[in-house]
Order: sequence, then C-alpha cells, then structure tokens
Amino acid sequence: MKRRDFLMKSVGAGIVTGASLSFTGYNKMFGAGFNDNQGPYDLVAARGGEPEEMFDKAIEAMGGMESYVKPGQSVLVKPNIGWDVIPERGANTNPGLVKRVIEHCFEAGAREVVVFDHTCDNWRRSYQNSGIEAAVNAAGGTIRPGNDESLYRDITVPGGRQLKEGKVHHLVQETDVFINIPVLKHHGGAQITISLKNLMGIIWDRRWWHRNNLQQCIADFGTFRKPDLNIVDAYRVMLQNGPRGVSEDDIVLMKSLIISPDMVAADTAAARLFGATPAQIDHIRIAHEMGVGNMELENQSIHRIVV
Repeated sequence: MKRRDFLMKSVGAGIVTGASLSFTGYNKMFGAGFNDNQGPYDLVAARGGEPEEMFDKAIEAMGGMESYVKPGQSVLVKPNIGWDVIPERGANTNPGLVKRVIEHCFEAGAREVVVFDHTCDNWRRSYQNSGIEAAVNAAGGTIRPGNDESLYRDITVPGGRQLKEGKVHHLVQETDVFINIPVLKHHGGAQITISLKNLMGIIWDRRWWHRNNLQQCIADFGTFRKPDLNIVDAYRVMLQNGPRGVSEDDIVLMKSLIISPDMVAADTAAARLFGATPAQIDHIRIAHEMGVGNMELENQSIHRIVV
C-alpha cells in the first residue's frame, strides 16, 4: 500500500474527498446531533470546493463578515505562517484563503487589516515562500513582522492555571477585531494543532510553554483574548510529521473548512475531521472544562455545506 493511501485510510472510513460528500458523511465525522436549521449558527462546516469558495459560502451562512467587522474598525488576521515551505506542503494556512478573508474584511468596511505570525523558521522566507505575504499584499492588507521581542507587551492571563503571564504582540491589543485562521495538522508536541494552538504565534516565549505543561498552557491562554472568529483551513491536511512536515506525502487533500466564533467548538469539529477523538486531545478537553468554549457539538446549531 502506498504511503498516501495508508494516510487516507488512517483518517477513518467516514471521510471521503471531493464534492460528493453527503450529510451522512458529516454525521460520521462530527456526530449525528447536527441540525441544519435556518440559523443563526454556532458553527458552519464546508467541504468539496476551493478555499475561497468554501469561505464565501461559510461566512454568508454565518451572517456575512459584517457580523464580525464594522465600518472603520481595524482587523488582525492571524494565519499560520510558521514555516519556510511552499503551500503544497500544508504546514501553513492556505494563502488563497487568507486573501479571501482579508477581502471580506474590507468589503465589510474595515479601515485596515494587518497580518503577522511569530514564525519558527526565518520570518522573511516563511512569509514569502508560504505565499501569504503576496496574498496579503494582493488583498490590500498589511503584513507585519513578529520576530522582535520589542514588538511584544507584558500581559497577565486571567484564568490561567499554569500560564499566568507572558508577552503578546502589540497588534493583538491594538486592533478592534481578531480573526484566527489556523491550518489543521498533526503536531508532535500538542497532538494536533488548530485554533487554540495557533495562538502560540502571537506570544513571544513559546519555549516556556513546552517546558511547563504545553497542553495546559494552550488551554490557559484561551482565557486571554478569544478571537472574534476562527476559520479552520482543512484543505490540505498534514496527518503526520507535523508541525513542519517532511514532504507532500504527509498530506491528504480534504478540501474542507470550518468556521465558528468558538475556538473549542471549531477545534472539536476539526479534530473529528482529522480522525481524532477530541476528548483525548488534552488542550481541547481542558479548554472546554475551563469554559473557554464548548466541545459539545451535539447541543449546538451546525450548518453543513457541500460545494
């Protein structure tokens, strides 16, 4: 069996690719408790199209970007730009999705849209080779660095059990709206990286988290400033060797997207899509227990879109 075929089989029998996915498939992934009423929705899951098209339909179902961005507001968009690799490697957020989100923000009347990440690889190369810098510029946004400690401000974490304080990029505190766009993928330390984990890219000292109960720190930080909207890129999903990946053989094309103002709900749905049991992903379970968000999807209003 080829490695790519093995990876696809490992995700679970309920997942199939392409536009032929039925609502039954969604039930297998996320649970049969979903209901497709007329809204408002707590979460929207889209599948089967290109990132831009899926986002267009998902944000429309959520009431449009104007539900989150008001005229004259400043917006921070936080994708994963951590790695100096091309988009086909699935280590960073899809640049087409980032561009489309920024365009929607401006259409809703945003005064400015800024983008940054505290990258793991060289920040200039990561911004460039991920395709995200070009995407931000094409959409009229502004990309900022995250590589200098002077850009970060001291904060306290109000509900932290392990993580009590830290340094957060000044843009997080100075912008009106915070939009989180993680990419769904495997992570060797955190098991899986989605919305909660993506927030590590707005803080300075990540190494402290790794030395002091990473899973609890991720959940703790969710009590600081919750994003106004979380958009999970599950177009190309890295099933192993994360977070950087080794090659395109680590990737499965899932062509999916999940959107919710609740990080825990979004991560729960994305974890199920990945083939994981959310309750076994420690930071998701802990964040739910701490009241950061709600992982009980069966009690939420979920809308499913097949493109």
